[in-house]
Amino acid sequence: MTNPRRQSDLASFSSMAALALATLAALPAAAQTTGSEPTVAQEETPRAAAEDGEVVVTGTRILRDGFQAPTPLTVLTRDDIDNGSPSNNIADFVNQLPQLAGSTKPANSRLNLSSGQAGINALNLRNLGETRTLVLVDGRRSVGSAVNGVVDINTIPQALIERVEVSTGGASSAYGSDAVAGVVNFVLNKKFEGLRVTADSGITTYGDGSNYSGSIAGGTSFASGRGHVLFNAEIAHRDGIFEVDAVDRKWNHTGYVRIQDPTWTAASTTPQYITTRRQIGASNSTPGGLITGSVNRVLINGVPTNVTTTGLRGNYFGQNGQVLQYQYGALTFPAITGTTAPSLTQGGSWQVNDSGRRIGLDPEDDRWGVFGRLSYEIGDGIELFAEGSYNRQRVYFNAGPNLQTGIQLAAQNCNVTPVPITCNAYLYNALGAAALSTPNLSTVTVATTSADLPFRAVENERKVQRYLVGAEGQFEAFGKPARWDVYAQYGRAELHEELQNIQNTARLAAATNAVFAPAGNTGGYAAGSIQCAINVDASTTNDDPACRPLNRLGVGVADPAAVAYALGNPYRDETVEQYVAGVNLAVTPFATWAGDVSVSVGAEYRKEKIRGTVPAEFQPIVANNLVTTRWSVGNYVPTAGQYDVKEAYLETVIPLGLGLEFNGAVRATDYSSSGYVTTWKAGATWAPIEDIRLRVTRSRDIRAPNLADLYQVAQNSDSVTNPFGAGSGPNGGSYAATGVGYTGTTLGNLALVPERADSWNIGAVFSPTFLPGFNFSADYFRIEMKDAIGTFSAQQIINRCFEGAADFCAQIQQDPNNATRLLFTTRPYNFTTQLVRGVDLDASYRLQLGAEDSFLLRGVASRYIDNTINTGITGVVPVDTVGANGGQASTPTWIFRGSLTYDSPSFSATVVGRGISAGKYVASGIECTSGCPVSTTQFPTYDNNHVSGLFYADLNFTQKINSGGSSQAEMFFNVTNLFNRWPLLVPETGLAANSTYSDMLGRQFRVGIRFNLR
Repeated sequence: MTNPRRQSDLASFSSMAALALATLAALPAAAQTTGSEPTVAQEETPRAAAEDGEVVVTGTRILRDGFQAPTPLTVLTRDDIDNGSPSNNIADFVNQLPQLAGSTKPANSRLNLSSGQAGINALNLRNLGETRTLVLVDGRRSVGSAVNGVVDINTIPQALIERVEVSTGGASSAYGSDAVAGVVNFVLNKKFEGLRVTADSGITTYGDGSNYSGSIAGGTSFASGRGHVLFNAEIAHRDGIFEVDAVDRKWNHTGYVRIQDPTWTAASTTPQYITTRRQIGASNSTPGGLITGSVNRVLINGVPTNVTTTGLRGNYFGQNGQVLQYQYGALTFPAITGTTAPSLTQGGSWQVNDSGRRIGLDPEDDRWGVFGRLSYEIGDGIELFAEGSYNRQRVYFNAGPNLQTGIQLAAQNCNVTPVPITCNAYLYNALGAAALSTPNLSTVTVATTSADLPFRAVENERKVQRYLVGAEGQFEAFGKPARWDVYAQYGRAELHEELQNIQNTARLAAATNAVFAPAGNTGGYAAGSIQCAINVDASTTNDDPACRPLNRLGVGVADPAAVAYALGNPYRDETVEQYVAGVNLAVTPFATWAGDVSVSVGAEYRKEKIRGTVPAEFQPIVANNLVTTRWSVGNYVPTAGQYDVKEAYLETVIPLGLGLEFNGAVRATDYSSSGYVTTWKAGATWAPIEDIRLRVTRSRDIRAPNLADLYQVAQNSDSVTNPFGAGSGPNGGSYAATGVGYTGTTLGNLALVPERADSWNIGAVFSPTFLPGFNFSADYFRIEMKDAIGTFSAQQIINRCFEGAADFCAQIQQDPNNATRLLFTTRPYNFTTQLVRGVDLDASYRLQLGAEDSFLLRGVASRYIDNTINTGITGVVPVDTVGANGGQASTPTWIFRGSLTYDSPSFSATVVGRGISAGKYVASGIECTSGCPVSTTQFPTYDNNHVSGLFYADLNFTQKINSGGSSQAEMFFNVTNLFNRWPLLVPETGLAANSTYSDMLGRQFRVGIRFNLR
């Protein structure tokens, strides 16, 4: 039976669509019968406004000046980009705006191993997630560069960007889904005349991170100005910083690591975690392998039982297998008691583990792109246009060492001659029979950062195409100028996601189990030679002639052939396609006593689809509802699915007199995947006097589930801390206390519905007539999301299981092939409510010095008040992440950027100061020294939960060279992080810095030239 409400909604949608299409159907006739010329004022207002610092606002389809619109807007002009960008990538510049927080960029996506997003430059308004920020090119969508639809800013022709408009109000009613946090619109100079050539090169103060880029853009008119052709080509390269000697910056040698007080118990009134100590390092592995324990096989009550022993613990293996003794410091965690091996130590051999100093800081990046546009005015007020672009990017990155813990080396009967296959040959050669002669010794456990294995690498290649055809024009309707456009667009992203040097778990285990070949072995190998046990044991069904024995004990001891056998390069190929067709009309149908009423209507159809392939050898094995992985990471699964959406909208601006103006919009949307939804906006501006303009907007916005939410099967591998403690675990299992490895599987969910957000923006603009050149705005924002789509991390799942939530425990299983490893399974659900509140401040003052020289002082800042996520799960207390600087998901209290620019006909200089305020390490952490409350997984106690803020200074100098006529050249010199400030350090193992808000590379220099020929 048809749902009456849905039937009514569809009828409303059909009526709106019919209205928009019927109105546009009459456009050619209207244009022919009126015979009016294009309205010069309306045509040139956007361009002239851009030159004056005022632009057509993003977030509305109505042509309005940015200061008059109810939606807050920040604009970056071409001059801003040229004089203030810290790199040759515009995404780095846009991400300095305080409205953006937590964006994905190469520096913090290095460990996104299985998601395919490593190396992407995305934008994240309000730290609500990139999928809730709508990125547009000339007001139109662009195809995403990942399965979740995130647009990589690298695919936009940077040399042709005229300005960037950042609208931070909800704009779903104007532009559709995803505009929950706002819109970032890249506006191209489509009427560019002349030739513009740019080239630059850069390097860090340490002599690494070399990069260069170049672009050429040209445009010219033809056919007496009726036609225009535009072309852009660009290329960029970065060497990357990922070799050990380059990564090893001084700030990464502090030993600033969180450690649990070894004397702490659940009954303690002292803090559980200590962050005030230094010279703390991981003591659970070394580059050439560390013995963390051994196992004896003994009889207990007549039953053979494995008993952990400590006789060999602390031996580690150095260059060429040299046996050394690990020195534990005075403070270890856990404390050295019984059979427990500490994972962290203060002092002693704390720097031996080098895993945190072998993770890349900057990717190797090669990208190039071409863009072309052709337009032609076929009649008065009617122009046809076509655009095409092709971008290709390859990103190669060091994602860290092939760290492995819990390696079990056979050590039974090593004192027997000849040595049997129950004893690992390399272990015997390293330690000798005497050290391994302990009665009943069964195995020796080793952990290593695998200095002999190449680092895990990410190599992603993206080929993104976008083609657009359409028509636009002007005509006279109701005695007023009107504008229209119609277009069709096709986007295609071909994604090759590859990981390199990844452990094949079965092959690595086979190669590691190396033994002395016994005489008369079935494989025919020389007696006493070291071979893979599977090839010389009594069984012939497990033989693998390709297997080569791998020595894991030492540095410089591994056979390259064995390394090649044990490692592989899993990959996935996916194709994302986007089809869009749209039509828009802006008219002024009548006037009120206060002025003209503006109306904009339109309709859009969009289809998103994905298909992919993964070779069988790289896919996990699924049997009996259990997922068995072949690779330590990169167990790719192909994604396939599609959805389409039909939309129509109506927007109006109505002047009400006395300086008051109303702006409203409504959009009807019908998704094939998640049904019908209506979005709307109501706003107003009021100028009680010439100097002050007040503005307010209330909107209902949505984000519909994307292809990843609906269809993707994603896997990741990592480790969790076991809140059950050593020797216990979920569902009755027994696991270590820290560093428990897991494989997580996230499945799509076709039952998802669109997220809903209710937003308020209330602000004021102050432009005093008594102080020409000064502008100030303050805007309060409030976004409350309901039915937000989210998933739980593995750590959250095991924490909730520990707290007694049976449904979370059901998502955890023991790996059937590894008794010390866990399997997690989860799906996205509409279960989260999120509240984001804050205030944006924007001030600028231009001081004119004579006829041509000027100073421009500009400052922007955001004060975040709330970013609270409520999962709605009993016992899980909502946590506000504002004021925490611990990671990408955290939101600093203050994010700010200020600049001072001096500009003259021959020279310009810009000084930039930017940064974030100090804050907490963990948002929910409780700081105390005594009398502490009970420390829980949700609210842990710390002796110091404070981390510092950041302040960076940048400089840009530009020398202008007038070569006569209309030609002009500029030479520029840029210094980023002038004082070579360290990144924001956080007490973590690995790279001990916040890579989202920090400058990880140190001081950087860039020099280049721009040549303009008109």
